[in-house]
Amino acid sequence: MAQNITKSIKSMVEQAKSEIEEIPAAEAVKLFGQDDVVLVDLRDPRERERDGKVPGTFNVTRGMLEFWIDPGSPYYKPRFGEDKKFVFFCAGGLRSALAAKTAQDMGLKPVAHILGGFRGWKDAGGPTEPGEAANKDEGKK
Repeated sequence: MAQNITKSIKSMVEQAKSEIEEIPAAEAVKLFGQDDVVLVDLRDPRERERDGKVPGTFNVTRGMLEFWIDPGSPYYKPRFGEDKKFVFFCAGGLRSALAAKTAQDMGLKPVAHILGGFRGWKDAGGPTEPGEAANKDEGKK
C-alpha cells in the first residue's frame, strides 16, 4: 500500500513562515558581526565546502538542531544557551524556516531566518569565504 502524505513540505514551510520572523537578506547582512546575534548555518558540511560560507557562523546540521538546543540532551551546545538572537539560514530559505519554527517551538528566542538563504546573502553582498573544496582546487593550480 502506498503512503498517504497528508501534509506537503510546501504547506509546512508556509505555516512555519507565518509564525516566525523573516529577515530579508540585505537586512541580515547588516546584522553581521553584531555581538548579540548568532548566524546559524544549517547547510550540510558538503554544501559549505562546495559553495562557500559566511565567516564566523555557528554551523549546525539540520538533523542535530533539536539535540543541540535542548539542555537536557547529551549533545547540547552551550552556544544555544547564550542570550542572543539566533538567525538561521540554509541554501535557499526553506530548511531555515522549518528550523527557526522548531527552535521557537522549543523555547529558543529570539529567532529568525534569512529570506533566500545563503544565495540571498551572497546576492545582497554579504561577506563570504570559499569552502574547503575551493581551497583544494586552488592548491592544484
